Amino acid sequence: MPDSLLDTIDTPEQLRELAQSDLVSLADEVRQFLIQSVSKTGGHLSSSLGTVELTIALHYVFNTPDDHLVWDVGHQAYPHKILTGRKNRMSTIRQKDGLAGFLSRSESPYDAFGAGHSSTSISAALGLALAAQREGSDSKSIAIIGDGAMTAGMAFEAMNHAGDVDANLLVILNDNDMSISPNVGGMSNYLARILSGRLYSSVRESSKKVLGVMPTMWELARRTEEHVKGMVIPGTLFEELGFNYIGPIDGHDMDTLVSTLTNLKSLKGPRFLHIVTKKGKGYAPAENNPCDFHGVTPFDPATGKKLGKPSNELTYTKVFGNWICDMAAVDKRLIGITPAMREGSGLVEFSKKFPDQYIDVGIAEQHCVTLAAGLACGDTKPVVAIYSTFLQRAYDQLIHDVAIQNLPVLFAIDRAGIVGADGATHAGCYDFSFLRCVPNMVIMAPADENECRQMLYTGFMHNGPSSVRYPRGAGPGVEVEKTMTAIAIGKVELRREGAGTAILAFGSMLAAAEKAAGTLNATVINMRFVKPLDEEMILQLASNHNLIVTIEENAIAGGAGSAVNECLIAHNIEIPIINLGLPDEFSEHGTRDQILADYGLTSDGIISKIKHFDASQDNENKACQYQPAQVNS
Repeated sequence: MPDSLLDTIDTPEQLRELAQSDLVSLADEVRQFLIQSVSKTGGHLSSSLGTVELTIALHYVFNTPDDHLVWDVGHQAYPHKILTGRKNRMSTIRQKDGLAGFLSRSESPYDAFGAGHSSTSISAALGLALAAQREGSDSKSIAIIGDGAMTAGMAFEAMNHAGDVDANLLVILNDNDMSISPNVGGMSNYLARILSGRLYSSVRESSKKVLGVMPTMWELARRTEEHVKGMVIPGTLFEELGFNYIGPIDGHDMDTLVSTLTNLKSLKGPRFLHIVTKKGKGYAPAENNPCDFHGVTPFDPATGKKLGKPSNELTYTKVFGNWICDMAAVDKRLIGITPAMREGSGLVEFSKKFPDQYIDVGIAEQHCVTLAAGLACGDTKPVVAIYSTFLQRAYDQLIHDVAIQNLPVLFAIDRAGIVGADGATHAGCYDFSFLRCVPNMVIMAPADENECRQMLYTGFMHNGPSSVRYPRGAGPGVEVEKTMTAIAIGKVELRREGAGTAILAFGSMLAAAEKAAGTLNATVINMRFVKPLDEEMILQLASNHNLIVTIEENAIAGGAGSAVNECLIAHNIEIPIINLGLPDEFSEHGTRDQILADYGLTSDGIISKIKHFDASQDNENKACQYQPAQVNS
C-alpha cells in the first residue's frame, strides 16, 4: 500500500480520480515534498509554495493536457511538474541533463507553452484559444499570471485583444502582493461563487439579449452591474477590457477554488479570476522572507538556513552595486532604473541610500528604456540596470528612443553570456551581436572586477549611449580600486607578447586566454571594447602574426569576432582567423563552467582548437607540395 496520496499520483488523470475531500491532504503532501526537494537542489520555492492548492484544483477541474494550462514564467510551476509525471526527477531540476527550471514543451505534454520571461501567458493562451476555435475544438485555455507580471504592457495588450475578439479564455491572476487582503474571506468567496454560477451567468446573458435592442438601457445596466461590482471588488478595469471579472477569492481555500473553477469552466468568453495567495505558504521561513526564498540555494528544511559557508566572493553584480552608490554620492544627476530586478541587479543598498535617485518600473522593460531616454533629455544621467536577456525585450526602444537621439544612457548589462541553471531563456548570448550594429553605441566588456568599475565610470561620463556587459558570478579576483578613472574609448590592452598566434579576448574570456597563451607562447590582447574596435591594433597584429584567434562569451554569429573579421576584410588583409564563442544553438541548463567547457571556452578548449588548426594547416601544406608524376616505362 502506498504511504501517501502523492505516492499514488503520477498524472493528473490519477489526481482526478480522488474524492474532492482528499485534495486538502494532497496539498499538504505536495507542499512538504516541494520543501524537501528544493532544500536539496535549490530553485524557486516561495512562489511555488503559494500555488499548491491552485495547481491541484486546476488539474482536478480541467482535462489537462487537452485543456491548456499556460503558466507565466514558471517560478510558480513546481507543483505542476510534481503532478505531471516529473515527481521522481525533481532531484535533477536545473542541473545538466535534468529537468528545466521553467516550463518546456519538449519536456512534457502538460507544458502547453514554454516561458522564462514574464507576462507572455495571456498572449500565448489567447493564441491557443483562437487555434482551438478555428479547429472547432472544445479544449479550454487558461493563463495563470502573477501580479508582478501584470505590470507589463504586453499582458494588457493581450487582454485588450482577447476582449475584442470575445475569446474563450480564462485568465487567473495569482495575486500575492497587492494590498487587497481585507476583501478576501467568506463574503468575497461567496460572492465569487454567485458571480461564476450558472444562474447569474444566464441572467447576465439574457439581459444582454433583451436590452440589446435598447442601447441606452443596456449601457445603463452594464455600467450599473460594473459599479455594483466595483463597490466590493477591484475588477472594473478588467470588465472594461471585456472580461467577466470574478474575485478576489482565497487561493488556499480548496473547496472555493474547485467550485469556482468548475463554474467558470462551463462559461464562455473572456473570464478573469482573481485569487489571493501567500508566497511561501506553509513554510514559515519562506513566509517570513519570501524574497530570500524566491530563488534559493540548498538549505536545511528544518531551519531554513542555507547550507555551506557564506560566499565572500566579489561578484560583478556587487561591483556594480558598490559603484552606483559611490557615483550617486558625487553626482546627483545619476538616476538608477530597474525593471523589477532590484535584488538581482545589485540595487538594494542603492535604493535605500538614494531613494530619490532610484526608480523601479516593474516588469516593463520597454517603458524602462524609454523612461531613461526621457530622463536623459531632462539633464539627468540615467543608468539602466538590466539583464542581457531582458534587454532583448526593449530593443526597439534602445534604437528608436536612445541611440537615434544619441542620449547619454548607460546600460549596466548583468548576466551576459552563460547563466547556468536558468538555461536558454536567461542566457545573455546575443547582446554583442544586437548592440554592435546600432550606431552611436559604445560597447564595453570588462575582463575583471576593477575594469568593470572603471568601465562603468567611463560609460557614465560618456556623452552618448553606452553599455558595460558582465557575466553572472565572480571575476578572477582582481582588487578593485576605490578611485574611478575613465578608460580611453576604443583602446585595447596588451596583456602578453608572444609569437605566431594572437588571441583577442573579449571580456570574461581573458583569463582563459592568458592561461592558454602560456602553453602556446601566444600574444594576448584584452580587447575591452567591441565598439569602437581598436582597428589600428588589429591591423598591427595581422602584420606580425600567422594566426588570429578571437574569443567571446557571446554568439559567434554577428558577435565581436565577426567585427574583427569585418575589419580585416575592409582592409583587404588575408590571415587565418578562428572565431571562438557560443555556437548557433540554445544552451541547455547546467553550471556555467560545464556549459563553457562543452563549448570549448576554457584554456584547454582554446589550446585544442589552435593545435587542431595548426595540424590541419600542416596536412594541407603537405597535400599541396609538388609530387612528381609516376612514369610507366
